[in-house]
Amino acid sequence: MNDKQTLRLKTKKSFINVLMFAGAALMSQASFATQAPTAKPNIVIIYTDDLGIGDVSAYGVGKLSTPNIDTIADQGIKFTNGYATAATCTPSRFSILTGQYPWRKGVQILPGDAPLLISPEQQTLPKMLKQAGYTTAVIGKWHLGLGNGQMDWNEHIPLGPNEVGFDYSYIMAATNDRVPNVFVKNGDVVGLEQDDPLYVSYKSNFPGEVTGQENPELLTKMTYHHGHDQSINNGVSRIGYQKGGKAAQWIDEDMSDLFLSEAQRFVKRNQAKPFFLFYTLHQPHVPRVPNRHFVGKSGLGPRGDAILEADWAIGQFLETLDQLGLSDNTLIVFSSDNGPVLNDGYNDQADTKNGQHTPWGQFRGGKYSLFEAGTHIPLMVRWQGKIKPGVSDALISQHDLLASFASMTGQKIKASDSQNMLSALTGQSKTGRKSLLLEGMHGRTAYREGDWIVIPAYKGNSLMKKQNIETGIYPFDQLYNISTDPGQQHNLASQYPEKISTMLKHYQAVMQPN
Repeated sequence: MNDKQTLRLKTKKSFINVLMFAGAALMSQASFATQAPTAKPNIVIIYTDDLGIGDVSAYGVGKLSTPNIDTIADQGIKFTNGYATAATCTPSRFSILTGQYPWRKGVQILPGDAPLLISPEQQTLPKMLKQAGYTTAVIGKWHLGLGNGQMDWNEHIPLGPNEVGFDYSYIMAATNDRVPNVFVKNGDVVGLEQDDPLYVSYKSNFPGEVTGQENPELLTKMTYHHGHDQSINNGVSRIGYQKGGKAAQWIDEDMSDLFLSEAQRFVKRNQAKPFFLFYTLHQPHVPRVPNRHFVGKSGLGPRGDAILEADWAIGQFLETLDQLGLSDNTLIVFSSDNGPVLNDGYNDQADTKNGQHTPWGQFRGGKYSLFEAGTHIPLMVRWQGKIKPGVSDALISQHDLLASFASMTGQKIKASDSQNMLSALTGQSKTGRKSLLLEGMHGRTAYREGDWIVIPAYKGNSLMKKQNIETGIYPFDQLYNISTDPGQQHNLASQYPEKISTMLKHYQAVMQPN
């Protein structure tokens, strides 16, 4: 790494943790229910983008090595039944912050100019933690909309992360494959020059502006496979059209280091008081353009290289916590917003260079899919000295963090889809959820209860041909036992008619408005 990227923080003497869990380090579930916790550990959610369970070497089912992510598992709890609520990014991100199933609000993948999806009046995880005395921040990918639908990128953006509970926000405006390719800090585009205003359209191109489709010779970093053929920035064409704002547009290779530096600075500024950081890495989402230090290091092409880059950044962040004496008083959750995808729109050879690596692990499907690989993701929780390292088979969903952290910090919340899984998250109990709804594309859902999974009959395509991912959509009901058939190869619906009938009744009950 260059000098700019290298940590120069001197080790500080650990300050006294005056707020600790009442009683012993490991308390019973009953204790949490009857005794108001006095601990306020720092809370960090490290959220990756399109990372499969097989992409993390701690799970032992892939070929990549992720030693820094593995450290979280080795020093905490590795969950074998951890889930995102949806197989796509916007719905999962909505759920982790609101505690609500995304299909209740019809949440789908947002375009880059979409208005803020979460209402400022809505209950959110950062709002709840602010009430508990936390300073809150989101750094990295957001993809939950900005503004009110009448966006002027050259003015202060009135609606965004800061309006739903974050004290500090440094985010990409949309996603790395969508315009505008700029960062937004507390509602203002970073580096925007007054004499070069930024304009964005998802309907038509601006006169005279080049596109990947019409000017492929300008795609010096990566060419597109499908879609992603519109405005060009940094030698890569994206979804949507943009004009101007050249000084503000990002360089993909520097994005990871920038987000890391922002996360480190936030922690350093707020080390003397409880903080909540939602550190949302963009890797390995397309376009995969890692820093030159990681190019070719994985042997799996840009996708593998991007994962190694993310693992390094996570290691640097963990080292910062160590150097500041914060590791023992910081609860870390590591996860991904949905399952993996190889070809997601660019010619980066992720599919041809994948070799024997299995990003989906032992599961079927991937991103967008109702099959397990769409939502069954890596999930780990570390709190050194408070959580005993181990492995848990408890059924856990990311949207349970709202209720769980409310319990931990003694906060009251409104009833929601979020369930208090604090005992499972901290390793005091091996019991998690009894059931869980999971979403694929376009609001289609599946239902898990115990080890059984039912996918109702749907109309639609069973294969996304360009991505080469099975959707899980068939015109008949599907029933699988995940404990004996994690790859979902054997549909047991005809063998267990009573079981699937009961499951479908329970599924419909959950689907009712709450």
